[in-house]
Amino acid sequence: MGKNQAKQYLRQIPGVDAVLQMEAVRVALSRHPRKLVLDAIREELDETRKQILESPGTPAAIDPSELARSIAERADRLAAFTLRPVVNATGIVIHTNLGRSLLPEEALARLQTVCRGYSSLEYDLHSGERGSRHVHAEAILRELTGAQAVLVVNNNAGAVFLILNSLARGREVVVSRGQLVEIGGSFRIPDVMSSSGAILREVGTTNRTHLKDYVSAITDQTALLMKVHTSNYRIVGFTKDVPLNELATLGRERGLPVVEDLGSGCFINLTQFGLHGEITVQETLRAGADLVSFSGDKLLGGPQAGIIVGRKDLIEKCRKNPITRALRVDKMTLAALDATLRLYRDERQALEKIPTLTMIGLSAEELNGRAKQLASAIQGADPQATLRVEVRRSFSQVGGGSLPAQDLPTFVVAIQSGDFSPNQIEEFLRRNDPPIIGRIESDHFIMDLRTIMPQQIELIALAFRRIAEPL
Repeated sequence: MGKNQAKQYLRQIPGVDAVLQMEAVRVALSRHPRKLVLDAIREELDETRKQILESPGTPAAIDPSELARSIAERADRLAAFTLRPVVNATGIVIHTNLGRSLLPEEALARLQTVCRGYSSLEYDLHSGERGSRHVHAEAILRELTGAQAVLVVNNNAGAVFLILNSLARGREVVVSRGQLVEIGGSFRIPDVMSSSGAILREVGTTNRTHLKDYVSAITDQTALLMKVHTSNYRIVGFTKDVPLNELATLGRERGLPVVEDLGSGCFINLTQFGLHGEITVQETLRAGADLVSFSGDKLLGGPQAGIIVGRKDLIEKCRKNPITRALRVDKMTLAALDATLRLYRDERQALEKIPTLTMIGLSAEELNGRAKQLASAIQGADPQATLRVEVRRSFSQVGGGSLPAQDLPTFVVAIQSGDFSPNQIEEFLRRNDPPIIGRIESDHFIMDLRTIMPQQIELIALAFRRIAEPL
């Protein structure tokens, strides 16, 4: 397209003042701040100019009503929250990308109570003097775990960093080579060690580490012995690991603290659900660990936090480290964590009221009933039968780096369409309000009922009604 022709089309672009008088834009002004709408106008007009200048052929004539509609939609997008509620139909209970664990109602209620006004975050109501925020979850954590002392920071990576920086800066930490893991977000234990100022001393091989490997590695430069939960993978076959109680005995003999990074902290034995290999925090302390760190927002089912429990003298060293201030948690985390932890005083109550545990514990029979209910709702929303809906057996995952290679039997709803591919269905649902996130398997769009709340079934059916309407 020649320059003169481009200029002719560019002259068709209305000015900002003219755009502001368009009906769709005036409606947008009634919903959004004027500055936001002006930003949308300028972005849309700039994009239109760019399309004209880069068009190899003759561009389409500018339709004022279509331009106004695009501007209004852009204003809506600019105004929208980026952090939005979604329907998790993946079957992954602790889904890192979708916010990990859901908070129990008791935690949500406590958040409102504490955060709608002032609170005793750092005020001692008994003495009338300044207090410490660290006391608020301390008593309940000591009660539940039997630990001498507790420290809560902003996440488990921060907890591990703080422990190493406080107890082993400039000295060696002995750890099995098979436990030098990398988990989500490229978080690597060796990198955390080096950043903390501790010196890594690897022992053993990838698949086999013996107690003698730890013994031979200990020198006068050794600060502590460490075990790391392998989180999201398992080594099987010809393997050997040193049990924690044996490592703890060695630590006591040599006067060295033994630290265990559990990753996903768990307070309840999950073997009742057919899941094995996830040692609880209480068992870890009883086995002799001097310090244990774990997450608050994985198997524990609370808010994001890093929790350190164990020996009082070691906790105190961590507490006095200036870095602790940079890792401290706010009143919202403490309020939600405290409320969640109190549910663990009664295991049956915890299983009923903490969503993460409730979803893990759902029976196949209950999931089958929910799957049939969802399938029926989708079929009811598709009177022309344009969708093929099927209930199937499948498997869910715990997720969040917990219990890898262990699946939970579940029931799913599998969808196919002669008009849309599974990828097109996935994209449509992902752009729905609220977004519905599922998975694709064997040329079907799959929704796992383990992570779908009963009240979300009608929302999903409504989304499929929108898919079926044009057909």
